[in-house]
Amino acid sequence: MRKLIVSAAAAALLASGSVAFAAVKHTTGTIKTFDATALSLVLDDGSTFTLPKTFKDPGLKVGEKVRVSWDMGGKKKIAEAVKIEK
Repeated sequence: MRKLIVSAAAAALLASGSVAFAAVKHTTGTIKTFDATALSLVLDDGSTFTLPKTFKDPGLKVGEKVRVSWDMGGKKKIAEAVKIEK
Protein backbone atom coordinates (compact mmCIF):
# COMPACT_ATOMS: atom_id res chain seq x y z
CA MET A 1 0.00 0.00 0.00
CA ARG A 2 2.80 2.41 0.93
CA LYS A 3 4.58 1.79 -2.39
CA LEU A 4 1.36 2.53 -4.27
CA ILE A 5 0.91 5.87 -2.51
CA VAL A 6 4.55 6.86 -3.07
CA SER A 7 4.30 5.90 -6.75
CA ALA A 8 1.08 7.89 -7.18
CA ALA A 9 2.61 10.93 -5.48
CA ALA A 10 5.72 10.74 -7.68
CA ALA A 11 3.58 10.48 -10.83
CA ALA A 12 1.52 13.50 -9.76
CA LEU A 13 4.66 15.52 -9.09
CA LEU A 14 6.13 14.70 -12.49
CA ALA A 15 2.86 15.50 -14.26
CA SER A 16 2.57 18.89 -12.56
CA GLY A 17 6.14 19.76 -13.56
CA SER A 18 5.44 19.26 -17.26
CA VAL A 19 2.46 21.62 -17.04
CA ALA A 20 4.76 24.40 -15.82
CA PHE A 21 6.91 24.07 -18.95
CA ALA A 22 3.86 24.45 -21.19
CA ALA A 23 2.99 27.90 -19.82
CA VAL A 24 2.59 30.75 -22.29
CA LYS A 25 5.45 33.25 -22.32
CA HIS A 26 5.23 37.00 -22.89
CA THR A 27 7.62 39.31 -24.73
CA THR A 28 7.34 43.08 -25.07
CA GLY A 29 9.13 44.99 -27.80
CA THR A 30 8.93 47.26 -30.81
CA ILE A 31 7.94 45.90 -34.21
CA LYS A 32 10.87 45.77 -36.66
CA THR A 33 9.02 43.92 -39.43
CA PHE A 34 5.49 42.60 -39.83
CA ASP A 35 4.32 40.52 -42.79
CA ALA A 36 0.62 39.64 -42.67
CA THR A 37 0.92 37.51 -45.82
CA ALA A 38 3.84 35.41 -44.53
CA LEU A 39 2.35 35.46 -41.00
CA SER A 40 5.61 36.63 -39.41
CA LEU A 41 6.50 39.25 -36.83
CA VAL A 42 10.02 40.38 -35.89
CA LEU A 43 10.75 42.63 -32.91
CA ASP A 44 13.64 45.09 -32.59
CA ASP A 45 15.54 42.66 -30.32
CA GLY A 46 15.53 40.03 -33.10
CA SER A 47 12.76 37.87 -31.64
CA THR A 48 10.89 36.23 -34.52
CA PHE A 49 7.35 34.91 -34.19
CA THR A 50 5.13 32.88 -36.49
CA LEU A 51 1.52 34.01 -36.44
CA PRO A 52 -1.37 31.53 -36.61
CA LYS A 53 -3.50 31.32 -39.77
CA THR A 54 -6.42 32.66 -37.72
CA PHE A 55 -4.48 35.82 -36.73
CA LYS A 56 -6.53 39.01 -36.93
CA ASP A 57 -4.35 42.08 -37.40
CA PRO A 58 -5.23 44.72 -34.78
CA GLY A 59 -3.54 47.37 -36.96
CA LEU A 60 0.12 46.52 -36.39
CA LYS A 61 2.71 48.92 -37.80
CA VAL A 62 6.50 49.01 -37.81
CA GLY A 63 7.72 51.00 -34.79
CA GLU A 64 4.76 50.16 -32.56
CA LYS A 65 5.31 48.69 -29.11
CA VAL A 66 3.55 45.34 -28.66
CA ARG A 67 3.18 42.51 -26.17
CA VAL A 68 3.36 39.04 -27.69
CA SER A 69 1.98 35.99 -25.88
CA TRP A 70 3.70 32.94 -27.33
CA ASP A 71 4.71 29.33 -26.92
CA MET A 72 7.21 27.08 -28.65
CA GLY A 73 6.03 24.95 -31.57
CA GLY A 74 9.00 22.76 -32.37
CA LYS A 75 11.86 25.21 -32.92
CA LYS A 76 9.59 28.18 -33.72
CA LYS A 77 8.00 30.74 -31.44
CA ILE A 78 4.28 30.68 -32.19
CA ALA A 79 2.42 33.86 -31.25
CA GLU A 80 -0.93 33.19 -29.61
CA ALA A 81 -1.82 36.87 -29.19
CA VAL A 82 -0.32 40.23 -30.14
CA LYS A 83 -1.54 43.34 -28.33
CA ILE A 84 -0.55 46.94 -28.99
CA GLU A 85 0.92 48.53 -25.85
CA LYS A 86 0.15 52.14 -25.00
